[in-house]
Amino acid sequence: MNIDTMRIFCDVVLHQSFSRGALVNNISQSAATQSIHRLENHLGVQLVDRSRRPFNLTPEGQICYNGFRGILESYDTVMTMVQTLNGSESGNIRVGAIYSVGLHDMDQVMRYFIKSHPKTKVNLEIMHPDRVYQSVLTTEVDFGVVSFPATSAEISIVPLGAVSLVYVCRPDHELAGLEPLSLEQLHNTDFIAFTHDLMVRKEIDRHLRQRLTSVNIVAEYKNVETIKQAVKVGLGGAILPVNSVRTEVQLGTLVSIPIASPEMIQPLGVVHKQGKVFTSAMSEFISIMTECRWDDPNDCC
Repeated sequence: MNIDTMRIFCDVVLHQSFSRGALVNNISQSAATQSIHRLENHLGVQLVDRSRRPFNLTPEGQICYNGFRGILESYDTVMTMVQTLNGSESGNIRVGAIYSVGLHDMDQVMRYFIKSHPKTKVNLEIMHPDRVYQSVLTTEVDFGVVSFPATSAEISIVPLGAVSLVYVCRPDHELAGLEPLSLEQLHNTDFIAFTHDLMVRKEIDRHLRQRLTSVNIVAEYKNVETIKQAVKVGLGGAILPVNSVRTEVQLGTLVSIPIASPEMIQPLGVVHKQGKVFTSAMSEFISIMTECRWDDPNDCC
């Protein structure tokens, strides 16, 4: 048994998938399956109940998963400390980010970082906010980028500033020519919202309630890309982070209108596990993000 075998087993369990666990370890699904078979043979017990989909862990498998995760976390911490001491530039940085940041801003940050760290590979995965926090706690990623970051006994935060929230509609919408816009002007208009489980939805709802503004919610979606498509086909308007509609505004397919009464923002932050040891490359990557003006991330470069 070695570290790689433990990591493959834990990643298969974490993702509830042999194929996904294999992918993150850059091996074939067959190799991942054989690795777990060898682990089971070595221990003389069954770790994975394959009779169900998704598979379940046996009691022995759960014990191994919990124990191996602790071993891997300690191993990764030691390796990080060694790399930091000797100034090693190689290695991976694993980042999880929400849709509105990961799809629209991280590319610029990554390009700027890689110019000065060509030997460091940055793996970016776009996730639902809940999944970002889960991946941080399970050490699937080194850190995450979220909006409305929440601290806890296990999570630390590095503030990144904020992105303005704006009203977005088609160019032929009745409100397209108004600038700036007050929330009262949205009263009784058709509106496309985020789902209730997202903090940005809670913040938008809070502002609407304070202004005694009632919108006609025609659809609810989990991410900005789906909301933008709904706006484009004419279902209604939406309130979105300004960075997420930059391309569409430039192309003329959507209109972005500042909200002046009240001004609305989406705070951003890096979340990481308490006590996480960063390599110098990880620290510099986060430093680059803290220097960005996220309404226009080109300002960080």
